[in-house]
Amino acid sequence: MSQKTFYRYNPTTGQYERVFPSRRERWRVIIGQFAGGITIGLLLFLGAYYLVDFPREKELRAENERLEQKLQQLSRRSDEALAVMEDIALRDNNFYRVMMQAEPLSQGARYAGLERQRNLEALDSLTDSELVRNVTNKIDRLDFMIYHQIKSFDYLQATAATLGQRASHIPAIQPISSKSLRAMASGYGYRRDPIYGTSKFHEGMDFSAPEGTPVYATGDASVQSAGWESGYGNMIVLNHGFGYTTRYAHLSKMVVSAGQSVKRGDLIGHVGNTGKSTGAHLHYEVRFRGAPQNPVNYYFMDLSPDEWDEMIRQADNAGHVMD
Repeated sequence: MSQKTFYRYNPTTGQYERVFPSRRERWRVIIGQFAGGITIGLLLFLGAYYLVDFPREKELRAENERLEQKLQQLSRRSDEALAVMEDIALRDNNFYRVMMQAEPLSQGARYAGLERQRNLEALDSLTDSELVRNVTNKIDRLDFMIYHQIKSFDYLQATAATLGQRASHIPAIQPISSKSLRAMASGYGYRRDPIYGTSKFHEGMDFSAPEGTPVYATGDASVQSAGWESGYGNMIVLNHGFGYTTRYAHLSKMVVSAGQSVKRGDLIGHVGNTGKSTGAHLHYEVRFRGAPQNPVNYYFMDLSPDEWDEMIRQADNAGHVMD
């Protein structure tokens, strides 16, 4: 390629003289031409990239759209699965409390070991990382919920095997035969103290009956104690297992001793007037894990619905305690 020759008119000599550019000027021209070429090339590339869909680019974009749709579908399905698991967990907790009389699994136990942020930072570099992280978090949570729910069902299955034994141990009858009762002296709840006249919480039920009336064990148990207790007089405490104990106070006579095993309906003592008492009666308590329970809820094996309603009515109307 021939180089261009430049001339410049010299008014002094009246002639055209050849001009020789300096090295800097020549480099400036070369660099300018090079930069212009690069700029034009870059503009052409960007125009082709954004305006022209190459087959490979088109295929990748379509695949990305399909993947995003699948992620969104997985997110919706995981939401539905988590909602089902939450409902199962609620039913599971109610089954523990109502049927097994046991503490349900805590939230900490259900999610024990779940590291919600585990390895999520590595997903930030991916396309749609926020959606990927959200779905991964839900799936991790679902995995742990399923694992601990299976453990819970295993425990319930093992516990259910003892239901027959549990049923015979739970207090389920009246401690005194209905034909021996004179009246319901006092029910469970706040009542007026017969001696001090103050309001107090009555932790059991008082059955008014003639002195010497037989008192029966209300469920299979072992005799935890049988002796004198301040305020209670002669008292028998039965340990039924499964968290249940029953108390029989103010007895005139005790026919069992500590460590002895008894069956539901066995004679254990006789009604009396010992301890802090204002008349012959039996003070009866049902406790679960040490907490007093309303005994009226534990007569389901020997009372008809009508008899149970009458028991409730008498217990509510009996406003005075006899001890």
